[in-house]
Amino acid sequence: MKIRVDMDACDGHAQCVFAAPNVFELDGKGKVNYIAEPDESERERVMAAADACPLLAIEIIE
Repeated sequence: MKIRVDMDACDGHAQCVFAAPNVFELDGKGKVNYIAEPDESERERVMAAADACPLLAIEIIE
Protein backbone atom coordinates (compact mmCIF):
# COMPACT_ATOMS: atom_id res chain seq x y z
CA MET A 1 0.00 0.00 0.00
CA LYS A 2 1.20 3.46 -0.89
CA ILE A 3 -0.28 6.83 -0.03
CA ARG A 4 -0.29 9.99 -2.06
CA VAL A 5 -1.55 13.29 -0.67
CA ASP A 6 -2.50 16.05 -3.08
CA MET A 7 -0.75 18.88 -1.29
CA ASP A 8 -2.52 21.46 -3.48
CA ALA A 9 -5.87 20.18 -2.23
CA CYS A 10 -4.82 19.58 1.39
CA ASP A 11 -5.84 22.45 3.64
CA GLY A 12 -4.45 21.12 6.93
CA HIS A 13 -7.75 20.10 8.54
CA ALA A 14 -5.77 17.28 10.25
CA GLN A 15 -8.53 14.70 10.18
CA CYS A 16 -5.95 12.25 8.83
CA VAL A 17 -3.73 12.92 11.85
CA PHE A 18 -6.56 12.02 14.22
CA ALA A 19 -7.41 8.86 12.26
CA ALA A 20 -3.85 7.59 11.67
CA PRO A 21 -1.36 9.41 13.92
CA ASN A 22 1.42 6.90 13.20
CA VAL A 23 1.27 7.79 9.50
CA PHE A 24 0.23 11.46 9.31
CA GLU A 25 1.41 14.51 11.25
CA LEU A 26 1.20 18.27 10.99
CA ASP A 27 4.40 20.28 10.98
CA GLY A 28 4.70 23.64 12.69
CA LYS A 29 3.28 25.41 9.64
CA GLY A 30 0.12 23.32 9.38
CA LYS A 31 1.44 21.21 6.49
CA VAL A 32 0.74 17.47 6.53
CA ASN A 33 3.72 15.13 6.50
CA TYR A 34 3.13 11.43 6.00
CA ILE A 35 4.76 8.05 5.49
CA ALA A 36 4.27 7.24 1.81
CA GLU A 37 4.52 3.47 2.32
CA PRO A 38 3.14 2.71 5.78
CA ASP A 39 3.23 -0.69 7.41
CA GLU A 40 0.36 -2.97 6.48
CA SER A 41 -0.77 -2.91 10.11
CA GLU A 42 -1.83 0.72 9.54
CA ARG A 43 -4.19 -0.15 6.66
CA GLU A 44 -7.49 0.32 8.50
CA ARG A 45 -6.39 3.61 10.05
CA VAL A 46 -5.07 4.91 6.71
CA MET A 47 -8.35 4.04 5.01
CA ALA A 48 -10.23 5.83 7.79
CA ALA A 49 -7.95 8.83 7.30
CA ALA A 50 -8.68 8.93 3.57
CA ASP A 51 -12.42 8.71 4.28
CA ALA A 52 -12.17 11.48 6.91
CA CYS A 53 -10.39 13.95 4.65
CA PRO A 54 -12.93 16.69 3.88
CA LEU A 55 -11.12 17.60 0.66
CA LEU A 56 -10.47 14.02 -0.53
CA ALA A 57 -6.76 14.80 -0.80
CA ILE A 58 -5.56 11.32 0.23
CA GLU A 59 -5.19 8.61 -2.41
CA ILE A 60 -4.47 4.99 -1.47
CA ILE A 61 -2.57 3.09 -4.13
CA GLU A 62 -2.64 -0.71 -3.95
